[in-house]
Amino acid sequence: MDSLDRDILDILRRDARTPYTEIAEQVGTSEGTVRNRVDRLVSEDVIERFTVATRTGNVKAMVEVGVDVNVDTTGIAARMADWEDVDFVWQVSGEEDLVLVVDAADTRRVNGLITRAREQEEVISTKTRLILDERLG
Repeated sequence: MDSLDRDILDILRRDARTPYTEIAEQVGTSEGTVRNRVDRLVSEDVIERFTVATRTGNVKAMVEVGVDVNVDTTGIAARMADWEDVDFVWQVSGEEDLVLVVDAADTRRVNGLITRAREQEEVISTKTRLILDERLG
């Protein structure tokens, strides 16, 4: 991955619907080059998916999850990623092992996810942070 790939990715991170012609103009190359670069980044799994950021009025939160030392965090992360209202599950370093990024209709649904996480045999702790505001970088 070179600087052109990184420039293209920066634009797509801000708005995945940016037309390739507009990206090409911004980075100083042709539309075909942008198309080929994006196709390659997708095929190499650098770009995992194209997604939508929303402003739904929902409650957004990060639920930090600590698991037992002998637990395969990949397995529990995959399971939790399938839960409704969970946008992402990050495996992280530090005090906690996983972070669930949640976008739920209300605090009751967030609390339901926290309860569900705590009910998992592998989970030893949770810590929740409500997201008050966000900006695209």
